[in-house]
Amino acid sequence: MTTSAPWLITVAVLGVVVLLFLVMQTKLQAFIALLIVSFLVGIAVGMPPMEIIETVEEGMGGTLGFIAVIIGLGAMFGEMIRVSGGADRLAYTLVNKFGEKNSSWALVLTGFIVSIPVFLDVALILLIPVIYSLVQKTGRSLLYYGIPLVAGLAVTHSFIPPTPGPISVASIIGADLGWVILFGVIAGIPAAALGGPIFGKYIAKKIDVGVPEYMLQQVEETKYEHELPSFASVVSVITLPLVLILINTTSDLVLEDGSTLQEVLTFIGHPFVALTAAALLAFYIFGTRRGYTRKEIQQITTKGLEPAGIIILVTGAGGVFGEMLIQSGVGDVLAETMQGIQMPMIVFAFIVAMLVRVAQGSATVSMITAAGLVAPLIEVYGASEPMLGLLVIAIASGATVFSHVNDSGFWLVNRYFGLTEKQTLQSWTVMETIIGFVGFGVALLFSFFV
Repeated sequence: MTTSAPWLITVAVLGVVVLLFLVMQTKLQAFIALLIVSFLVGIAVGMPPMEIIETVEEGMGGTLGFIAVIIGLGAMFGEMIRVSGGADRLAYTLVNKFGEKNSSWALVLTGFIVSIPVFLDVALILLIPVIYSLVQKTGRSLLYYGIPLVAGLAVTHSFIPPTPGPISVASIIGADLGWVILFGVIAGIPAAALGGPIFGKYIAKKIDVGVPEYMLQQVEETKYEHELPSFASVVSVITLPLVLILINTTSDLVLEDGSTLQEVLTFIGHPFVALTAAALLAFYIFGTRRGYTRKEIQQITTKGLEPAGIIILVTGAGGVFGEMLIQSGVGDVLAETMQGIQMPMIVFAFIVAMLVRVAQGSATVSMITAAGLVAPLIEVYGASEPMLGLLVIAIASGATVFSHVNDSGFWLVNRYFGLTEKQTLQSWTVMETIIGFVGFGVALLFSFFV
């Protein structure tokens, strides 16, 4: 096997370049692109053919054994909340409670909560009628309400499990979800505040836009088959798995190892159990109790799994890429190089994710690629559980900044907000960049103390 340091570094760099080329230029599905690059890395460093195959199996199996269950369960209970109108209930209740004057803060909180179980694009489409109604009622720029909402959605989508991005990174680098949730909330609150209501108030004065004419029909309230669920029930079901997972993490710190209480809390707070409990509760509260038949609930939850499939496969391929880098020896060389230039691992993680994000657009692919490059470093350096959680936030932050025309989120906001490309860059892109840099700043600050 070729083991010279310069060649291994070259292979790692070329691997990322080829991955970007396949995804951006040939439009090859990221799952296939990651597998192809993994094979090429193994061949380039001289790994025996069967060892390459075994590494692929190990990387895919080790990653999917955890990630498939989490994303699948999260997708099902998120779909149940979506169909029941839970997102609308959150928005209407919070806007009413906060009042018109503070509605931008109500909307950032709505986005923050809703995006925990519901994918960002789906959540925006669900909640956009609320924004349109407020704009028509008050005459303010749509950005005054829209930017806080998408800021809340974007922060949770990037920072807080069980959304696919942080779940995927945590799985690849072996981070405890409790720490990821804790640091995701800590970093997410200032990021959402600065990128949402504060920046939204500023940019609304610069760009005055109303409801797009081609979207006026969506101003009407969405009609649901059943009455909207209660605010308390929606919040309870969404936060239940997060609370259980955090209890699990806390019990490891404060209780005696091997004690009965610790074992019980570790079990019920494991992501598998916590999300299963949340899913079953959602099926009952938002399904059975509201008049849905068992067959209807099955159809709803099955539909929820559809978008989860490709995310699961891409994450598994990302695990293969990371495992190939570890087995090829690239991790050792990267660690030595970073040590030589005295670059902290958390800074490296952020920069790699940022570069891939700018180059190819997809936040998820950026996170997975960066996680694959960071995973070998952890094998060499080692890192505490809290530090691994901070690394996830750093990678997520890097994969959030500088969203532009190669990102689907850019065009989603462009259309639903009725903006020009220049206005979308001035609003959405700047908002995403604020969120990313604030999140990284918080993660970097905490890294000095863990």
